[in-house]
Amino acid sequence: MKGPAQRLPHDRAFRLPGGESATRTDDAVTIRFFGPRSVLCTSWLNGGFRADLGALFNHQIPVAACEACHAGGSVKEYLEGVAHKLGLDPGAASGLVTRAAMENTAVVTETFRDLAVTAVVTAGIDKNGGRAGDPASYYENGNTFEPVGGTINTILLIGGDLPEHAMARALVTAAEAKAAVLQQLMAGSLYSSGIATGSGTDMAAIVTDPSSPLHLTDPGKHAKLGELIARTVMEATAAALAWETGLSPESQQDALVRLSRFGVTAETLWTIAAELPDCPPDRAAFVSHLQAWARDPYAVARVAAALHLADEAAWGLLPVPAAGRAVALIFGMREGSFTDGDPVRCLCRAVIRDVADR
Repeated sequence: MKGPAQRLPHDRAFRLPGGESATRTDDAVTIRFFGPRSVLCTSWLNGGFRADLGALFNHQIPVAACEACHAGGSVKEYLEGVAHKLGLDPGAASGLVTRAAMENTAVVTETFRDLAVTAVVTAGIDKNGGRAGDPASYYENGNTFEPVGGTINTILLIGGDLPEHAMARALVTAAEAKAAVLQQLMAGSLYSSGIATGSGTDMAAIVTDPSSPLHLTDPGKHAKLGELIARTVMEATAAALAWETGLSPESQQDALVRLSRFGVTAETLWTIAAELPDCPPDRAAFVSHLQAWARDPYAVARVAAALHLADEAAWGLLPVPAAGRAVALIFGMREGSFTDGDPVRCLCRAVIRDVADR
């Protein structure tokens, strides 16, 4: 069983299914444990595997603090200060940081028999969403820290006792689930034309209960635990992205939004149009028609199909000329109406022709 994604109330304790208490203030969500917990966390503060923590927090870091850390400040010391302000012992707490608003925290719980799994997620990839393998932004040398611009932070609470190796596997399942949501949303990387798999600053924590009589060892995709992990993380991530940045299935139903992943904008299309012999004479009218055309579901469907061909060509699954010819067929273009076979260039010409015909 599951419920829809919930928002945490402000300044009021919210009881989680595992007995933990979650409290949201203006700039932090704090989860306090009542009883022993095992925690695997990616934080600078008490990160790694710990069995002696009493709380976790997710903190909205101010821009000024981001810049201070980037200039060489200690992230660990900053998190210790946040812990103090939240009334926590810095030696017995761990914390995540993000620029996302705490009011957009999504909480999703799924249960099966006596097992409950809860995901607590904040999310945004509009500032630094990327795909694994994209060109790097920096080389770490000492205590450098990039300002946090987006970030998907995931806290996963599992109502069972897991050994350390299984907690590490749960982290993998949660990461795969996050990437699956971004793929389903066709969320673009800001550093390549690829589909994002996360942001460059994502953090995560897995919390389990060593006192639970429920002993579990497999959080992979074949196990029910793995299914619950993935489903809670996917639903919470999707809700948090929609609340924080408006990224949703509805927002992606726009051909210009889809084209932006390849660096194609309204201005790009007008520049190409101006080079064509049958160029539309009026820029303002062209852009107006383009924006109306971009929301037509049939236009979105054709652009989506064409861009998938461009992806397959980029991944080496299709020869580039063959992808270009297929794009031309989707838009009813004559084979001689494109030159180099590049599917994105061919798609741009097809869009221009469609808009000019409106």
